[in-house]
Amino acid sequence: MTLRAVVAGCGHYLPERVVENSEFEKTLETSDEWIRSRSGIERRHFAAEGETTSMMSEHAARAALSDAGLVPEDLDALIVATSTPDLTFPSSATMVQSALGMTRGFAFDVQAVCAGFIYALANANALILSGQAERVMVIGAETFSKILDWSDRSTCVLFGDGAGAVILEAKIGTGNVQDRGILATDLNSDGRFKDILYVDGGVSTNTTGHLRMEGKEVFRHAVEKLAQTATTSLAKVGLTGSDVDWVVPHQANIRIITGTAKKLGLPMENVIVTVQDHGNTSAASIPLALSVGKARGQLKAGDLIVTEAIGGGLAWGSVVLRW
Repeated sequence: MTLRAVVAGCGHYLPERVVENSEFEKTLETSDEWIRSRSGIERRHFAAEGETTSMMSEHAARAALSDAGLVPEDLDALIVATSTPDLTFPSSATMVQSALGMTRGFAFDVQAVCAGFIYALANANALILSGQAERVMVIGAETFSKILDWSDRSTCVLFGDGAGAVILEAKIGTGNVQDRGILATDLNSDGRFKDILYVDGGVSTNTTGHLRMEGKEVFRHAVEKLAQTATTSLAKVGLTGSDVDWVVPHQANIRIITGTAKKLGLPMENVIVTVQDHGNTSAASIPLALSVGKARGQLKAGDLIVTEAIGGGLAWGSVVLRW
């Protein structure tokens, strides 16, 4: 008998404001066709004035609780993956904990940029397997619209805001790959590449920064490293790409998504794609895609899923789970 961290429910939240590509034509030398052809993005959501990461997280959390048929007091821990917290401290997770009325357990943030949800999911899995918690809410949430340089057409058209949440709970499995829940994880980082994707400001430098990216370099690393980490996770449990029902990737760029699927030997029919409607929502993109995929009826009980992401750091990783 083996303890597994099984998905009990999921949910998401998107801000009301939808920004079509055409809006950028008013202020930038760009076009809907230019943005679509290079990224696959058609629109994205931006947070309203005063709408924060923790607020969006709360909405996604309540949707996930409803989906799971649980209440806040059923949770032992709450993790928020974000690079855009409300405040330097306390953590956004403790703010969500308070907003939900969750008065027990513990809450903390994880920061690994676009790979944040994968890192948080791996941590939640470890908490469950070690006996520290029985139920863990994992949220990915971002308000990247707050750190964009609106004069830089190579970055500001790519990102959006939103939140997604997944609840994991401890269940006993048989110990083989037919078990529901997380089967394998793989985490990586390499700080030598920090300068190709970063924000040029922060607290200890006493500056206010904007997102900066060397797109071609990020693309080059992304396809190779995402395919590698997915293959590594699958190999840990004796599986290959041919065993996978769905890839739920970080939704950064349609060319990265298609390139990674090709390397894994999977057709795009087996990939959950939401980048066209959400843009790159960083740590929120995978839980958003999971929730949307479930709502569409694509993800079904027993499906084998690989989810992977890469972000600033560089940090990247993957999780193999059975839905």
